[in-house]
Amino acid sequence: MLLNVHPENPNPRHVKTIIECLKDGGIIIYPTDTVYGLGCDITQHKAIERIARIKQIDPKKAQFSFICYDLSHLSDYAKSVDTPVFRMLKKALPGPYTFILPASKMVPKLLKTKKDTVGIRVPDNNICRTIVHELGNPLMSTTLPVDHYVEEYTDPEIIYEKFGKVVDIVVDGGPGGIGFSTVVDCTGPEPELVREGIGSYEAIS
Repeated sequence: MLLNVHPENPNPRHVKTIIECLKDGGIIIYPTDTVYGLGCDITQHKAIERIARIKQIDPKKAQFSFICYDLSHLSDYAKSVDTPVFRMLKKALPGPYTFILPASKMVPKLLKTKKDTVGIRVPDNNICRTIVHELGNPLMSTTLPVDHYVEEYTDPEIIYEKFGKVVDIVVDGGPGGIGFSTVVDCTGPEPELVREGIGSYEAIS
């Protein structure tokens, strides 16, 4: 299903359709503040396994991140972070950043990497934050199964043509971006820039 959702005022009926799909173990493609993402409810193991199959990867080796509504769930999924790191997160989020943090026990085993870390994202995008807020827990998210991002993957209709058969809903929230999030590893003594994306590292460090 290709579902057109207003970027500023998502229709509650459409949001309800998306939430029901996710709670039922469905997979969605949805807009963020960077590229369109591929996601599911983090509590739905079968959906996580489906995404891993679509991307042809082992869930444990995958670079999945958790899409959160805000930082209020941080302590649920990440072990306590020190004050300078928390300040950095507060400054950067919502925004095009992914922070790698030590995972807490609440992170589903299937999603724990060997390093026992979790990537946390709070995109500056009203549609995906509304979805997460209504769902009541984070979305597990990853990039679309393509080798490289091309301009056409900013168009939800083209995304639907290509992936509509393997996912349940493509959420059309208008044109997507082609830049990725900036990834910062906060598991060591000092935060470390892993990937410079569209978020400025200098602005938050």
